[in-house]
Amino acid sequence: MVSSDYERRIAARFAGFDQDGNGYIDREDFSAATKAVLAEFATTARSDKGQALYIGAEAFWQGMAGIADRDGDQRITREEFVSGAVKRLRDNPERFAEIARPFLHAALAVADTDGDGAATVEEVTRVLRALGADDTVATTVAAGLDTDADGRIGETEIVTSFARYFTVPE
Repeated sequence: MVSSDYERRIAARFAGFDQDGNGYIDREDFSAATKAVLAEFATTARSDKGQALYIGAEAFWQGMAGIADRDGDQRITREEFVSGAVKRLRDNPERFAEIARPFLHAALAVADTDGDGAATVEEVTRVLRALGADDTVATTVAAGLDTDADGRIGETEIVTSFARYFTVPE
């Protein structure tokens, strides 16, 4: 049962991971996210960037499952997400950043079409749309990630913001 405003906000973030909307997060959700990002940027799964994204997604899944899958069924329910992962990660946001970093790093590399180590706000908007965000949210979030207003979003900006979004204080 979700009891506090904090837990309700975090439960809402659950939907971002549950790519297929079946009520739980599993390895397939991470695979679907990977496929969507690769398709958006016409990057093949067998390319170096494609392989890195799949490896990052698997590492992210393993980290999340290790923290949240309390019953070991290889699925994270909404309750497990709220009571397990989030409460543990709230106390250690850096841990969440490290769990997410391989996937975020690889997604940024896929989106970075000019290879300069950062993605444009537009490229990040495309990633967010591929992951299921609607256009308005994707545009707003991508613009907000550009913390130094240089039109480019680097790994530090993404990882820090991502961890903060999922580990908001009570």
